[in-house]
Amino acid sequence: MTAGLSTAQLIEKHLTTLDQALDAIRTRVYWSPFPEHPKAYGPEGVPNSLSPADGQAAFEALRGKRFELDQPGTDGWARGEVSPYGPELGVEYPHPDIEVLLPAMRAAMPQWREAGPQARAAVCLEILARINARSHEFAHAVMHTSGQAFMMAFQAGGPHAQDRGLEAVAYALAEQTRTPHSADWSKPQGKREPLELRKEFTPVPRGISLLIGCNTFPTWNGYPGLFASLATGNAVLVKPHPRAVLPLALTVRVAREVLRDAGFSPDLVALAAERQGEGIAKSLAVRPEVRIVDYTGSTAFGDWLEANARQAQVFTEKAGVNTVVIDSTDDYKGLLSNLAFSLSLYSGQMCTTPQNFLIPRDGIGTDAGHKSYDEVVADLAAAVDGLLGDDARAHALLGAIVNGQVKERIDAAAQLGEVALASRPVANPDFPDATVRTPVIVKLDGAKPDSEAAYLSECFGPVSFAVAVDSTADAVRLLRRTVREKGAMTVGAYTTSPEVERLVEEACLEECAQLSLNLTGGVYVNQTAAFSDFHGSGGNPAANAVLCDSAFVASRFRTVEVRRPA
Repeated sequence: MTAGLSTAQLIEKHLTTLDQALDAIRTRVYWSPFPEHPKAYGPEGVPNSLSPADGQAAFEALRGKRFELDQPGTDGWARGEVSPYGPELGVEYPHPDIEVLLPAMRAAMPQWREAGPQARAAVCLEILARINARSHEFAHAVMHTSGQAFMMAFQAGGPHAQDRGLEAVAYALAEQTRTPHSADWSKPQGKREPLELRKEFTPVPRGISLLIGCNTFPTWNGYPGLFASLATGNAVLVKPHPRAVLPLALTVRVAREVLRDAGFSPDLVALAAERQGEGIAKSLAVRPEVRIVDYTGSTAFGDWLEANARQAQVFTEKAGVNTVVIDSTDDYKGLLSNLAFSLSLYSGQMCTTPQNFLIPRDGIGTDAGHKSYDEVVADLAAAVDGLLGDDARAHALLGAIVNGQVKERIDAAAQLGEVALASRPVANPDFPDATVRTPVIVKLDGAKPDSEAAYLSECFGPVSFAVAVDSTADAVRLLRRTVREKGAMTVGAYTTSPEVERLVEEACLEECAQLSLNLTGGVYVNQTAAFSDFHGSGGNPAANAVLCDSAFVASRFRTVEVRRPA
């Protein structure tokens, strides 16, 4: 887009994509406008996109320099990111004077409100299109802040995150246009003249939206809230995790460029980078100007936000204990392969990775004959071992351990029970300073009270528990308790029994948890697709919101009515 392109031209440019997005959230079919393969980008691919070499060069050019944003209220600089793969990034970001920045952001909102839902959606799509063209640059930024392996960083941090942002824009547009812009109202009065009014309805933003980013998925988890708020007329202050600033700083830079080019104030989107140990999220979250908070992270801080940011609408994704019930299967090899991949992807550092496997102590029925509890656990351990036996393949799947706390949990897991699969370090010759570890599987007895502390607590990272239970019915009871008390982002189950399937489905419907049944192929319990799958349910303690549904966007604005005599 060239500078000065009007909103009408932007609407025309992105209308087809937006219509397709609206259709996709209605039909829930597979759809994505953003290619997920790295080879789709470059001179012969996505228009104006960076090739793999150019993307890496663009990332390298950012290192060791100041990240200029030209936003108001900069009172210094903040730095401190160190890649989980070893090198210090050395990027310095503008540190905000909040007393200057927030008023500038509020001043930018009236023009943005007056632009209307369609124009706002088109501007958001232009931001996403420009980000998509730089997916290779973003991939390196995500890789070197989150520890994801490159392919996952490219896909999850690039096109899949962009999908989630577009999905939020589509929901926002649908909700804002559900009510007509105007209506002629006429009430008959019998023999008298009717009462006639002209009524106008305007979606009005709540105020400034605060996005509190996470370390592991800064764009994938950040884009839904960012674009939902921006598309509904709010200004967005982006407060990244201090170890994962660069991907969201790049996002802010692109957004500000597009807003300026489209004739709006760039101060609708701003960055709040913090100095080491500053912890500005708490003070920002309770500011009266902040009326929306989006947060992904620990349960403790999520609970604090829900209790204390009372002036704001707070959307949280917190911790949960993801559980898989294993009753029976007609594809034992597929079950093992699927679960091994789910445990290994990004070293289990996903909020959707399964943690607890509930297995009857008498074993399960399979197409390969009856398998005892010990055999199931040993075979799952062997499947993980086989998947990660080659170090080159292993580190490409595992990525790097994102921080020291995850490594501590891996090392402490052996003290919790009998180790069925020990974690081992994996060497990455390209990044010798990276900490790469394979998953650990621990056997626990669900009937022993002293095991509860382990399997009823989230152990974030590549740590899982094979919990022996008395029966499948006992497994379903424990599943219910786990979701009700601790929450779950995902639930999985394997069974050939219609009755067991019904019991598990009923448990998930009543406890409000997303369920995947009998996954044995190339779809995994810890992956969700934008426009079709709901990420989280908003109905159990793991999250109070869903990425993405109507409820995620509808309370980000209010409709104000003005009526006049016709």
